[in-house]
Amino acid sequence: MVGPSIMLAGLALGSGEFIIWPHIVYKSGFVFFWACMLGVITQFLMNMEIERWTLATGESATTGFCRLNRHWAWIMLALTIVPFAWPGWATGAANILSWLIYGPVEITAADGSVTYSARHVRPLAIGGLLLVGIVLTAGPVVYNTVERIQTYLVGLILILVIILALAVVRGDAVSAMLRGTMNLGGMPDMDASGLTFMGLLGALAFAGAGGAMNLGQSNFIKDKGYGMGCYIGRITSPITGQQEATADFGFRFPQNDANLSRWKQWWRAANIEHFFSFLLTCVVCLCLMSLISYSLFYDEFGHLRQGMERFGEKMNFVWGQATVLSGRPAGTFMKPGFLIMGVAVLMTTELGIMDAVARICADIVKVNYLHANERWSLSRLYFCFLWGEILLGIMILLVPNLDEPLLLIKVSAAMNGAVMFLYSMILLKLNSRLLTGALAISPIRKLTLVWSTLFFGFFTLAAFRYGILPVLTG
Repeated sequence: MVGPSIMLAGLALGSGEFIIWPHIVYKSGFVFFWACMLGVITQFLMNMEIERWTLATGESATTGFCRLNRHWAWIMLALTIVPFAWPGWATGAANILSWLIYGPVEITAADGSVTYSARHVRPLAIGGLLLVGIVLTAGPVVYNTVERIQTYLVGLILILVIILALAVVRGDAVSAMLRGTMNLGGMPDMDASGLTFMGLLGALAFAGAGGAMNLGQSNFIKDKGYGMGCYIGRITSPITGQQEATADFGFRFPQNDANLSRWKQWWRAANIEHFFSFLLTCVVCLCLMSLISYSLFYDEFGHLRQGMERFGEKMNFVWGQATVLSGRPAGTFMKPGFLIMGVAVLMTTELGIMDAVARICADIVKVNYLHANERWSLSRLYFCFLWGEILLGIMILLVPNLDEPLLLIKVSAAMNGAVMFLYSMILLKLNSRLLTGALAISPIRKLTLVWSTLFFGFFTLAAFRYGILPVLTG
């Protein structure tokens, strides 16, 4: 059953693992790391309830939401497109690639702060978006293309991260991480660190895939053909693929002994696959990348090393890690290797996000608005949304001052934290009301969705109270 969860793990690598959580650790150490671990575990449990619906019916989770109320169709369409319209990952990859090719441009502000700017970021980022579109369009069966790419890159990145961690992580960094993980409720000093509740909400959303990307797990399960998804059909390329018959709605199987025996096997296998491919991969990468950041920026007494504060702005901390690595043994190879890994991580995430957004949106539109239209197949809709996303991303990049990767990723992350708060409640209602008998959600699993609602709800409301409301009220 390996495949769908690897794709979801690939979506997580370039957001929380490589960018947001190492940046938080750079700003405030491990004081908030307990929330990181709770966030990724919460997502694991939530994702299994998304999988439950698809394994049992063959339908995507968003189709299930629309069974509760048809208005969820346009709401979920908006909540999928808008938060992921910001091409922060392609822009981040372009920023790092520019450093590799041209080197950074040091810009010193009046207050003495230094920004390590990059050249030609916009054309490089636009080229990255176009490359993603070409790769996804060229493969005969889109799911197979994405799975092969993600499996290879996630495996390679995991190996590189482990090698890098073995070279730089210290014992005191591990102790600091363990203390931060056990310090439940610990919060960073917002004034001293420059962090905000908006940023923390985004960090929790991206301690894993985040936002609507978690709902994409049901689409991956469906296209892989697991459980009742084998009766639905797959998205194929209009250029190199052969059109497959697809079913818009799922099926309910009779709950007899033979079918329930198969269901138990599927459910057990799905839990095991998601644990190892998603949860374990995310936890290992989150811990190792955060430990690498701490070990490079902090001394053995837990103090920020002298001169490291100059990397505090924008994507500077990534260049800061590369700079410190260059002074280590084998630094000649470690510095470019780290930066190349960063490009691969971010482009892997951008590819996965483009695929998942197009997949989810095509499914929503086909099932709810074009069900009887034979001309607009699921595959055609997929590629319309894919290239529409690319065009929208290019338009955003052409807006002045909207080519800063960390800003774009943080905006996307904060929006997706609020989206997770919303669909945790819908998912609880869906699986509680429409799945019965042996397929029904257990009381313990219900509590996990209640917990997910409270967890993301608290930080969503805090972000609104301390971030958005002061702006609205002046």
